[in-house]
Amino acid sequence: MSESRLYSRRSLVTRAGQLTLSAGALALLAGNETLAAKKSAGDSSGDVAVLNVALGLEHEAIAAYQIGAESGLLQKPVLDVAVLFQSQHKAHRDALVATVEKLGGKAVMSMSADDYKKSIKLNVAGIRSQGDILMLAQRLELGAVNAYLGVIPAFGDRELAKIAGRLAADETMHYTALTQALGLPLPSAALSYGA
Repeated sequence: MSESRLYSRRSLVTRAGQLTLSAGALALLAGNETLAAKKSAGDSSGDVAVLNVALGLEHEAIAAYQIGAESGLLQKPVLDVAVLFQSQHKAHRDALVATVEKLGGKAVMSMSADDYKKSIKLNVAGIRSQGDILMLAQRLELGAVNAYLGVIPAFGDRELAKIAGRLAADETMHYTALTQALGLPLPSAALSYGA
């Protein structure tokens, strides 16, 4: 898969502005099939497109944490946290894949490990230290926070917006922990995320 096929925060927010997830799609994502059955109706291709962009972001995060884990540069406590965060991204991925499939769509596939390693966005060639890996992960997590927050306003149902917010909350926790691990200050301004 080429670099142009990489999914970005901007494409998720742009697609969300053009296509909003239906209440049924978000209920499926949250694992609430009863609510999904009540809310689902009509064409789900727009939902599938937005979910696949989000899925592309999750694939990228999983790959980045794998690259970090295999680099030999992460010290034991940091490696344990990276593996934990990767497992959470895998859970996000699995929920997104299941939702896409339940909507009758085809989930976007992950690129190969080699393609991620060659990705300009990940810049694996520039990784020379634990700090470099943490900076990469921090940047990706912040992009995911802002992407997920960017789609929340599209939902009229508060409960469904809450489900989308839970994904953003995981990403925010990851970003915050990585920022602390890097010894960097946390954002000092209020309303720092989602802008």
